[in-house]
Amino acid sequence: MIKKRLAFTMIELVMVIVVLGILSAMAIPNLKNDVRTGARENLYSALQYTRNLALIDNRTDPTDSKWQMELWTIAFSTTSEGYTYSIGSNKDHNSAFKESECAIDPANGKYFYNQNGNIDIGVNESPNIFLGKKFGVKDIIFADGCSGIKYIAFDNLGRPFKGGIFSYAPLYSKIMTKDCKMTISFIDTDIEDLIFSIKKETGFVEVVN
Repeated sequence: MIKKRLAFTMIELVMVIVVLGILSAMAIPNLKNDVRTGARENLYSALQYTRNLALIDNRTDPTDSKWQMELWTIAFSTTSEGYTYSIGSNKDHNSAFKESECAIDPANGKYFYNQNGNIDIGVNESPNIFLGKKFGVKDIIFADGCSGIKYIAFDNLGRPFKGGIFSYAPLYSKIMTKDCKMTISFIDTDIEDLIFSIKKETGFVEVVN
């Protein structure tokens, strides 16, 4: 009589473990690439979207000395879980964006808005703005034309401005005279940094690396 085998042999178990190890080793690099690609596409789209809003919504008002505060702007902030951003126009010249002043994410109908660097995703906030929580973005270094700032604005000609949207300053004192370099690093140090360039005069966004 042939006995039924009720368990794997030790050799079979070892082979299964080896195969799973090989599959895991193949999958991990792909996951890292997916995270990096997701972060790249998210940031590129956000920067381009901000510029496009500025091109179609001319905030120039010669009768208002502070009209440049209303330029469409992407404002980055840090939380305990990494970077987040808002996209808006400071229409009331206040010290921060209101939800109603922010653009709506076409992907989900939620606002590109984060209140005071809150790590919790609000009911009306787009999850796409949470770069740290979604992609593990640890830091963004702003250099050259946008050195030391976290706000990038655009005018109706697409030209980039550095900061100045939450406090009054002569308009052209904030226009970028050099290309802006943004270097994005990840919590997972095995993921290669991303580098963006925002061209002076035109505001064109380029993925350098």
